[in-house]
Order: sequence, then structure tokens, then C-alpha cells
Amino acid sequence: MTAPATDTAAQDPPEAPSLGRKVGSAARWSLVNTMVMRLGNFVTGIILARFFLGPEAWGVYGIAQTVLLVLLSANELGVSLAIVRWEGDPRRFAPTVLTLSAVSSCLLYAGLFAAAPLVARVLGSPEASGVLRVMCVCVVLDGLSQVPAGFLTREFAQGKRMAIDAVNFVLSTAVTLLLATEGFGAMSFAWGSVAGNVAALIGCCLAAPGTLRFGWDPDQARALLRFGLPLAGASMLALGVVNVDTMVVGSALDQLALGFYVLAFNISGWPVRIISEAARRVSFAGFSRLADSDTGGGPGALAAGFGRALGVVMTATVPLCVLLAALAGPIVELVYGERWLPAAAALPWLMGLGLVRIGCELAYDCLVAIGRRRSLIGVQGLWLVVLVPVLMAGADAGGIEGVAQGHLLVAGSVVVPVFLVALHRGGVGLGTVARACAWPFLGGVVMTALVLGLEPLLGDGVLALLATGSAAVLCYAVCVLPSLRFLRGSAPAATSAKAGI
Repeated sequence: MTAPATDTAAQDPPEAPSLGRKVGSAARWSLVNTMVMRLGNFVTGIILARFFLGPEAWGVYGIAQTVLLVLLSANELGVSLAIVRWEGDPRRFAPTVLTLSAVSSCLLYAGLFAAAPLVARVLGSPEASGVLRVMCVCVVLDGLSQVPAGFLTREFAQGKRMAIDAVNFVLSTAVTLLLATEGFGAMSFAWGSVAGNVAALIGCCLAAPGTLRFGWDPDQARALLRFGLPLAGASMLALGVVNVDTMVVGSALDQLALGFYVLAFNISGWPVRIISEAARRVSFAGFSRLADSDTGGGPGALAAGFGRALGVVMTATVPLCVLLAALAGPIVELVYGERWLPAAAALPWLMGLGLVRIGCELAYDCLVAIGRRRSLIGVQGLWLVVLVPVLMAGADAGGIEGVAQGHLLVAGSVVVPVFLVALHRGGVGLGTVARACAWPFLGGVVMTALVLGLEPLLGDGVLALLATGSAAVLCYAVCVLPSLRFLRGSAPAATSAKAGI
């Protein structure tokens, strides 16, 4: 059995380099795209928070955004990932995928439209009902765009995705700012989101022509649902985990506290969205190819690929998390203004949570790629079951800071060990994960000590923060230099093999 595998590998040497070039190019486009879009969103958020919207409006927006994200996690029943994952010509089953996605999205929106007043009251923001009904139109638009977007992801066409996202951002931002200046409050976000998603749908159809075609094949539909429903369940649980804190704060505390918490959570998501979102646009497709022994090189290649991917995202994310955690108060006051300062109490703990989320999301994509969908439902279900009572207790004991502390406690002590066990069973050993994280974490510890030592000496003015941040990042860069060989994939073969055991 060994000889034929070797012969096949010898006959097809260009395949791995070709895949590597595709993934590398897509990753670069995705990172540039994400950084540009998030920087734009960051600037827009500052303008809105400083000049147009107060904490109460942010609270309403946070509730609507939470409900939207939960619905988006399962609006297409998980079947759209078959466009990326399944072998063969996806145009054969794409019409059935589109029909399932569109029907399920419309049914979800109809249910949300009817239940919006009740949902808003339960979450502590009765005035969010109208915002929910408008913003969640994006559920239907997203369901329609899943197939053309899936084709772009399958082909690693992140350059086209960047153009689509740019149009989405420009239109949604323009509509949001225009309505905010006219006094529409949180409804500005809702109509801005709808306008942007309409533009994204049109852009995806133009970039992947012929893919927005409905059809129905009962056998394909059954196979797609068997594939997708476990993923949809796991995805919904994952989004529930990320957003249940907003629901707890909205129901247990007041709307002002909810506004501060939403802002802090959004700030903590900067590294997650910039780094993790860029990585996840190519990670699932890349892991799926690596998991295929014919094209990716077998389990060893998957473990090595996951290790390098985790090392890259951790190396890039740790300094952002450290700076935002250690300088939470000065950064919030400088960027958003003094009235938003209470949000800084929750921020350091949420930054730790953000770092954990990045690793867990990458592990999630890896486990999906190797077919361990059922175990993901168990992991996410356990996370949610443990998290809810801890968050409620944290809200009673310490307000938004207690909620943030509870979130980090559950993620670090319960979820990370479970994910490590699941990865080990999938062929990615603890040694691979430890090697990927060791140098970034060491650099983060040294960087934290430096920031905490310099901040009292230099103060918290703009120049002082720049000096402190620059010195800390330089120190971090020196600390992670020994890991560059590993991140480039040039580690000795024997060492790499041991790491994956």
C-alpha cells in the first residue's frame, strides 16, 4: 500500500505547490481586504460614537446585531459549505443548495418578523423591534449570496471578494452616516446593513456568473442536509456562545450598561475580525485540500498546515490584544471620549477572550474539514450550557466586568481543553499547538510587563501611548524572531513530524 502512494506523489509533484500558491495569494488578498474594511468600520464607529449615537443607541444596535448573527449562523442550514468542500463539479448540485438556502432564509426571517416585539422585550430593549425587522432582511440577502460566494471561496478568488466587500462597505457606511445625521439612531445601522448586503449580492453574482440558479434534486437535497445540518447546529451554537453575553447584559442590567458592554466587545473583536476573518476565508478550503490524502499529503500535512496557520494568527494577534488590554482606559478615552470610559472595565478580560476565540475558530475550521462535525456540536453545546449560568452570576456580582471575566474563565478552563482533545483525535497533537503558541505567548508576557512598567512613567497622552506601544511591539518582535523558521514551514522534517504526534 505504501508504494502506490509514493508513486502517485511522484507523478503529481506540481499539485502541492499549486495549492500553496493559491492559498498564499488568497490569504494575502484576504488579509488586505479585512484590514482595510475593518479600519474603515473602526473609523466609522468612532464618528458615530463621538458625534451621533450614545450608549443607549449602541445597546439597541447590539441587540439587533446579536439576533442577526445568530440567524446568519444557520440561515442556509450549513449546506453552502458543500460548494467549498465537496469534490467534483459544484455546478451539478449548486441549484439545490441555492433553493435550500433561499427557502430556509425566508422562513427564518418570517419567524423573526412575527416574533420581533417579543424578542426585543425579552432582551431588555423593546424599542429594538423595528430595528430587528429591518436589519434581519440581511438574512434573506445572505442566503441568496451563499452559492456565488461559495464559488469564490472554492477558487480562492479573494481579490474579487475584496472588490465586492469594498462596494458593500462604501454603500453601507454612506447610508448609515447619512441616516445618523438625520437622527435615525440605531435604525441607521439597520438600513445601512441592508444596502450593503444588496450590493454584496449583486457583486457576488457578477463575479461568479451563472451561479444564482434555482433547482431541485431530492437525492442531492438529502445528502446536502445530512452534510449541512450538523454544521448549522454547531455554527448556531458557536454564535450563541459569542452573543449570549449581550443577551445576559441586556436582560440582567440596564440599557446604558448594555451600550458600554457592546462597545467593549466590539473593540475586543478588532483583532478577531482583522486576523481571524482573513484567515478563515481561506482556512476551511485550505484545510479541506490538506485533509485529502491525494492532494494534501495526508494527516501529517494537515497537522503541519494547522500548526503554521495557528502560529501565524497567534503571532499577529497577541500584540494587538496585549496593547488593547493593558492600555484599555487611555485608549477608550482617547478614541471614543470620556463618556465611554466605563466600557474599559470589561475590555482587558474581553481581549483575553478574543485571543481564545481566534484559536478556537481556526480549530473549528480544521475539525469541519476533517469531517468531525458531530464533535463540534458537543463542544459548542458544552460551552453554551456552562457559559450561561456563569455569565448570569458574573452580571450579578460585577456588572459588565463580571460578565467579561466569566466569559474568559469558561473559555480558558473548559473550552480550550475540549478543543485540544478533539484536535488530538483528528491528528493534530498537543505538541503542534504548543509549538505554534509558545513564542507568541512568551512575547506577550514580556510585552505586558513592559507596557505596565512604562505607562505609569510616560503617562497616557497621545505621544506617550505611541512611545509605549512602539517600544512594546519592538520588544515583542525580538521575542518571536526564533519562531520565524517554523512559521515559514522550514522546520526540520523530524521535528515537524514529532509535533504532529
